[in-house]
Amino acid sequence: MNQEVTDFIEALQLPWQKELSSTLRGTVLQTIPEATERMQYKKPHFLKNGKYAAVISTSKDAVSFTIFNATGLEFPEGRYDGPPERKSIKLRQGDPVDLEEIVSLLGQASSSL
Repeated sequence: MNQEVTDFIEALQLPWQKELSSTLRGTVLQTIPEATERMQYKKPHFLKNGKYAAVISTSKDAVSFTIFNATGLEFPEGRYDGPPERKSIKLRQGDPVDLEEIVSLLGQASSSL
């Protein structure tokens, strides 16, 4: 685990964002055990074989999770935004988080990286 990513998550001011970002990080590392992580553009990025697999970004009222290499995958209607090659879900406090769905989509997207 990258200390800069740990420091980023620990520095988040809102407890729910800290918890959700930590959960998403753990989900990525479980789904892609060989993933490397780094801070880039002030956001935690996760790479497989040097290619982007996922990114976590925060704003004042949300945590966004982006899955790269998403072309051709079936995403739930209306929940993910972005171009075909990368899809993001924006999560706000109290929103249900379907980790099984994220694991499935991330696993499919990263399988060809």
